[in-house]
Amino acid sequence: MKQCHLSLEITLWGTSELPLELNCEFSYDTRDPLAVTLILNSDGERPVRWNLCRRLLADGLGSRVGEGDVVLWPLFDRDGERSSFCVRLGGGDRAALFEIPTEPVSQWLARTWDMVPSGTELDGVDWDELLQLAE
Repeated sequence: MKQCHLSLEITLWGTSELPLELNCEFSYDTRDPLAVTLILNSDGERPVRWNLCRRLLADGLGSRVGEGDVVLWPLFDRDGERSSFCVRLGGGDRAALFEIPTEPVSQWLARTWDMVPSGTELDGVDWDELLQLAE
């Protein structure tokens, strides 16, 4: 089992006039190679944990992806470079919008791909054992 973590400060956009800075943590564990965990307000009294598909997070750095309770899209600076990306969690009037810097997340994701390359996430799964559990 290998793990990889990233702690950083992100912005919660409650309104356009009231951004709130908070700490978050991304974590990856090779025991669940398809997922990453995002812990919001990681140093607060009530951290919030979301599990995301690792591929969805990677794709959301470059284009709009997701639907329903999880949607991601890139933001561009004045030079047209991807500087950050948005993550919308939840739906309707219970949604939260976060802005996250792209570069540290991109570098962290590269480390996760080194640990478990894309396309190999399900190598080593004992499908017979899973089938027996489902029966």
